[in-house]
Amino acid sequence: MSEPAVVHSTFVIERSYPASAERVFAAFADPVKKRRWFAEGEGFELDTFEMDFREGGMERARFRFKSGTPIEPGTTCANDTYYLDIVPNHRIVVAYNMAVAGRRISSSLATTEIFPAGQASKLIYTEQSAFFAGADGPVVRENGWRELLDRLARELS
Repeated sequence: MSEPAVVHSTFVIERSYPASAERVFAAFADPVKKRRWFAEGEGFELDTFEMDFREGGMERARFRFKSGTPIEPGTTCANDTYYLDIVPNHRIVVAYNMAVAGRRISSSLATTEIFPAGQASKLIYTEQSAFFAGADGPVVRENGWRELLDRLARELS
């Protein structure tokens, strides 16, 4: 029996926001704010979003895809995130698993760094991922994070 292939990938996205590092960090730490920019979206219906923002805490999101997406409508997706390291207003390190239709498609380690830049801030998002057979893959994941960070900009405006 052969094992499915694993594709490893690392990507880095840098963004500047016209908001303080404290406001950017709060958009990750506050469950109401994070739900708006991270968990709610046009192409899917959110079933569950739970967040315990602390080292050792967990975040869970469950949603179903709508029509017009590359995934069959009604297919469930799960995102389970574990908070590994938090330095207020500066750094968040998480490990997260993604599953589609009950099958794990990836496991990732992600670091969000936030730096003051005058009255603005700079964000550096670094993700290291292992994608399993049938996964969305590195390009789709990076593009997804670029869109999420665009949504974060709208949340901060």
